[in-house]
Amino acid sequence: MNFIKLIQEHYHSLTKSEKKVADYILVTKDKTKYSTIQEVKKATNVGDATIIRFCQKLGFSGFADLKIEIAKEDFTNTYETTEKKYYDQVLDGLYEALESTRQLLNEKELMKAVDAITKARYLYIFGVGSSGTSSISLEKMFLRVGVHCQAVIDPHYQAQSASLLDKQDAVVVFSLTGRTKDSYNAMNLASKNGATTIAITNYLSSPLAQLGDIVLQTSVEDFFDGGSLAGIISQLYISDLLVRGYERNNQVDTLQLREKVLRSIIEKRFDE
Repeated sequence: MNFIKLIQEHYHSLTKSEKKVADYILVTKDKTKYSTIQEVKKATNVGDATIIRFCQKLGFSGFADLKIEIAKEDFTNTYETTEKKYYDQVLDGLYEALESTRQLLNEKELMKAVDAITKARYLYIFGVGSSGTSSISLEKMFLRVGVHCQAVIDPHYQAQSASLLDKQDAVVVFSLTGRTKDSYNAMNLASKNGATTIAITNYLSSPLAQLGDIVLQTSVEDFFDGGSLAGIISQLYISDLLVRGYERNNQVDTLQLREKVLRSIIEKRFDE
């Protein structure tokens, strides 16, 4: 059943406080799947128990269960109610991710990030899961323009690396949601040691974004398809901007560096 209709059917049986939660969800609709219970509490001025009772009256075990149901419904509507071919849907999703990320770009923050990377003695790149893949990609992209940095995707090594940093260093942290505990903990440790922290995330209100010295916003993450290609593409777009910005800011002889890299690997090819 449509979750909006479900709320409307049960609305008469809700208490005054529970109706505040219902009204909030009816306004935010499918965006509720990205909300935390703390955000709902703040917006509605009710307690945890009220939110949980509201969810249970609708037949869910708790707020997380409700969010999953909303995400399932949204996922179904997105991928099953269109006449487009699935490969056109994928392409549209990637284009939308790039375009929306471009629209969210803060040039001032981008230049601050480029400057911090330029000045950094040591540069680390943190990420876990699919964001770890983006971290490794950025490390390789920087290597091609002469920047020596290290991508760390294991949370334990992230903590160890962050504990040795100081104000001369910088850390780039990828997290689509901005709510990944491992990523947040690593950035928090780096921040406490004085390192410049650069958060790359979808949500400016997320814990990671609130902690970062510099924030670059990505888009779009599908709640029911974590680590989606669209999310990764948006991260790689920001990564490329950082690399290109570094090249421009430092007047890097890109052609010469790329030639050196190419010559270092060309002999490893069978057809050369």
